[in-house]
Amino acid sequence: MSPKQQALLAAQVQADPRWQQVLARDAAADGQFYYSVRSTGVYCRPSCKSRRARPENIAFHDSCAAAEAAGFRPCLRCRPQAPSQREQYAAMVTEACRFIETAEQAPSLHALAERAGLSPYYFHRLFKQLTGLTPKAYAQAHRAGRLRAQLADSASVTHAIFDAGYNSNTRFYAEADQVLGMTASRFRAGGAQMRIRFALGQCALGAILVAQSERGICAISLGDDPEALLRELQDRFPRAQLNGGEAEFERLVATVVGFVEAPATGLDLPLDVRGTAFQQRVWQALREIPPGQTASYAEIAARIGAPRAVRAVAGACAANTLAVAIPCHRVVRQDGALSGYRWGVERKRALLACEAEG
Repeated sequence: MSPKQQALLAAQVQADPRWQQVLARDAAADGQFYYSVRSTGVYCRPSCKSRRARPENIAFHDSCAAAEAAGFRPCLRCRPQAPSQREQYAAMVTEACRFIETAEQAPSLHALAERAGLSPYYFHRLFKQLTGLTPKAYAQAHRAGRLRAQLADSASVTHAIFDAGYNSNTRFYAEADQVLGMTASRFRAGGAQMRIRFALGQCALGAILVAQSERGICAISLGDDPEALLRELQDRFPRAQLNGGEAEFERLVATVVGFVEAPATGLDLPLDVRGTAFQQRVWQALREIPPGQTASYAEIAARIGAPRAVRAVAGACAANTLAVAIPCHRVVRQDGALSGYRWGVERKRALLACEAEG
């Protein structure tokens, strides 16, 4: 290979973002790709501790099979075919999550750590890194989900509270407002006696529905079919009192439409934001992204102190029901490409284009 060819190959590898992960021995990249070294004939995981090869000898592969098909053998030091430490930790935390979900009472941190064979401090840190929640917050979120299901099926609110894993009524009622966004009896009745004002309209992005509860704006939905947007609202609050066509509220909707079409103007209205503790942290981080700028899912995960909870961040974005007000459209993939959006990728593209123009 001529010096010119070597220089060209080295430049190509150095321009690849994966090279920086190899140089940093980034364990978070393990399993995402592998690299081979022509001079030794082996392939490694990104976190391999072996001496770094010259970039002109490096090639990247999507899988172990691809590296072996290219004629390389696995490194005996990092053993790329074996589960990475990150994968082992992920399996351990997944098992802990299943244990929390099936336990009648939320297990203590000490009990979880003992099952995992780790110290309580290290287990707590690892669990939060991978899930974005502490073990206690994860248990609370799961209990909240059980409560919602039990309220729909139990003969009484009291039965639902104890079936969901609460030790006492007092403990539940101290958390009920945050867990359900309303009283337990009202939630069990499908939002009965809850008054929600709504209006349908048109904006630059198509049909828009805006709904407001007693607390604030609880839905900003976009779509092609106004009736589909209304059915979605009805499904969320099946027995709530939905009031439409009020002149005063129509004026408020005009304000929201103006904000959707020009997000930089801001929305000075109270929001009724309902979600788990983790979702709330993600949504707050999204609201801190200025108009005209974007952030990757990994960056948001890092900002909330859970750098490995990238998938959970994506799930929180998908669960958002307040289009533009909680700007999940400003979250993109690591390479800047657009990913899924609750109200359609084309609307996401249009919103970003509008914000980029000023």
